[in-house]
Amino acid sequence: MTRRCFICGKGPTTGSSISHSHRVIKRRFLPNLQKTRIVTEEGIKRVYVCTKCLKAGKVQKAL
Repeated sequence: MTRRCFICGKGPTTGSSISHSHRVIKRRFLPNLQKTRIVTEEGIKRVYVCTKCLKAGKVQKAL
C-alpha cells in the first residue's frame, strides 16, 4: 500500500510518542485511507482515498 491519498496526496507524518516519564520516541501518524472504487477520466479505478476527501464529496464513487 502506498499510504498516499489519490485525491489530495496526504501521506504519513512524523511526530513523537511521549511517555509519562517524558521519554520521547519517534513515531509515524498514518492517514485514514479507504480503498474505494471511483470514477476518473480513464474509467472506474480502485484507489486509496482519505476519509476527509470522501466526507467532503471530492470523490465520485462508482456503483
